[in-house]
Amino acid sequence: MERSMRKPTVGAVLLACLPFFAVCFSVSLWDRVYPMVFGLPFNLFWLMSWIPLTSACLWGAYRLQASRRHEEIRQQGRGETE
Repeated sequence: MERSMRKPTVGAVLLACLPFFAVCFSVSLWDRVYPMVFGLPFNLFWLMSWIPLTSACLWGAYRLQASRRHEEIRQQGRGETE
């Protein structure tokens, strides 16, 4: 059984790229000590908050792809083709 690589959905790609852009390109917009959030400079708080948010974004991208794959398998089971 040969498995072919499928192109990812646009939503999955955007969700996967969101943390990269949020961490790399937005930090310079508020690179200052104040305001403080939970006793941390906002910049540090922003970067640390993206650690769990990255996992959430990648989980969402995975779920988008898994639901797409599930739909393709269901359509193949019925004999439907696009």
